[in-house]
Amino acid sequence: MRYLGVDLHSNNFMVCVLSENGEQTFKRYKLAELAKFKKFLDVEDRIAVEATGNTRFFYNQVVSSVVECVVVNPSQFEIIKQSFKKTDKNDAEALARFLSKGLLPSSRMKDELHAEVNSLANTRDKLVKLRTTLLNKIHAHLKGAGYESRKEAYDHPANLKKVLGLNWSTAVRIELEVIINQILSLTEGVKKLEKEIAERGSEIDGYANLQSIKGIRNYSAAVLLSVIGDVNDFADEDKLASYFGIVPRVSNSNQTQHHGGITKRGSKLARTVLVQCTLTAKRFSPYLKQYYERIKERRGSSKAIIATARKFLGIIYRTLKYKWMFLDFPNFVLAE
Repeated sequence: MRYLGVDLHSNNFMVCVLSENGEQTFKRYKLAELAKFKKFLDVEDRIAVEATGNTRFFYNQVVSSVVECVVVNPSQFEIIKQSFKKTDKNDAEALARFLSKGLLPSSRMKDELHAEVNSLANTRDKLVKLRTTLLNKIHAHLKGAGYESRKEAYDHPANLKKVLGLNWSTAVRIELEVIINQILSLTEGVKKLEKEIAERGSEIDGYANLQSIKGIRNYSAAVLLSVIGDVNDFADEDKLASYFGIVPRVSNSNQTQHHGGITKRGSKLARTVLVQCTLTAKRFSPYLKQYYERIKERRGSSKAIIATARKFLGIIYRTLKYKWMFLDFPNFVLAE
């Protein structure tokens, strides 16, 4: 058996080959030479490569040629970052050696459908944030000129165009024209992405199950599924909560134990969507509402909604795990 550590770059990669007797060799390949590299591989080889921009392409090319291809989570493998002698050879060797010991923190590689929906959702999120920034600029101009302004009024294109009819200097008018045109374009782009997200998301296993939960609609179901991937990758709901980053930080030392805020690891977009769905679901579910109110009374609303989101994520986990379909979510009635 051989252990291969791969330091992957945009146009080439360094490979460290570590044999069972401890011998190691190094070879650099151009990315265009992947076919040559695959011929070098043996079916009993194990490969480790850090997650980076083109890792999915590399993984898809080699995974069928070896017994295992581990994609390493760089945020949890600090040895490479902290190396005093950081070279391609050293990085590749570190990956190979830790792989041989079974000590590498791995990242999951989702299938193409989950990855595409996740990419669409993240692009849509960026466009929404950019649109909000531009809307805030219009709001600032109106307030600065003494006009009344409500941000929610600009959801309608006609109200945006009315802004241009006000008394502006030439420079401000040109600026507003550009901003408004960009906002209208972004709005169309967001709608197009949302439609594609819903259509592609509906092809993911578990989509209908999540939609049966009051509070989770088309877009939210697709985003949550694109992040979760195969629910069977998680041994229990606590592992899924940790993946979402909504578990508290814990620091233990001798007799001292400290619990901090949530870790916030994983997808920020997924946490945002989860919290938004929780806020809606607790309006319909007496169970979630009572839980929220009980935590709120003791610890405040901010911590209460996070705790409730954690509870709601447990319901999502079991819904996907056991393929539940709700007939009446508020009363927790499942279909036969």
